[in-house]
Amino acid sequence: MTVDPGLDTNRIAAAARSILACPHEVQLVVDGIDDVSGGLEETGLEMQDHGGRPLLSCPADSALAVAATDRRGALLTLTSGLGADGSPDRDATLTLSGRLEAVGLEQCECCDEIRMRVSLQLDFVLLARASAPEDAPEGTRVRVPLGAFASHEHELNRGFLQRSTEHANLCHQDELRRAVSAMTQTRLGEVVGVHLTELSAEGVVLQWVDLTGAHSAELRFPHPAGSAHELGDLLRSELHAGLC
Repeated sequence: MTVDPGLDTNRIAAAARSILACPHEVQLVVDGIDDVSGGLEETGLEMQDHGGRPLLSCPADSALAVAATDRRGALLTLTSGLGADGSPDRDATLTLSGRLEAVGLEQCECCDEIRMRVSLQLDFVLLARASAPEDAPEGTRVRVPLGAFASHEHELNRGFLQRSTEHANLCHQDELRRAVSAMTQTRLGEVVGVHLTELSAEGVVLQWVDLTGAHSAELRFPHPAGSAHELGDLLRSELHAGLC
């Protein structure tokens, strides 16, 4: 399959990177291994977007770690986690093929387990409609140019922003409540809950509920974020140092 020269490759690459950053389900098939999930039952398969390259984490003695050391071929299939359940944004799959590579070892901060970081060196990326039958026409499957897919331009993609928002809302309620308390001069105990929305490189909308009702405020960053790291710094600066 070749890349259609008439396609907007930048838009296609942005959509593909968004799914890589925000998958709903992750499936991995490795050459020569019947069950690559062996050894992953408790911790599962952890994956993140590392500059347009899938980066996996697994126990150092797992089948996946051995496969990475052997640089075996692999196929990674992701279903879209963008938007709400049942939305049209979920009707997409991203298929990535390449060769596994052991990047290095790391120690888990919470349990001292030694884990291996595994990268997938890509040779093919395919974006498709999840609902399309196997005999669907070629128009339902689009090959994504690797250069565009890995472009720094897509680092702050829609999927990354969605996952970052979900993480902040789920894991950092205490920090968000303290930020609202300080910003509004409201007692911390009176701030019932806080919700981030509309996160972008330029700013974020903060919504909260206190004893007087529901409120919202748009926070604009001093300058647009140019990277994921810079976005995190700007969020911490505007809201709370404990955010990550």
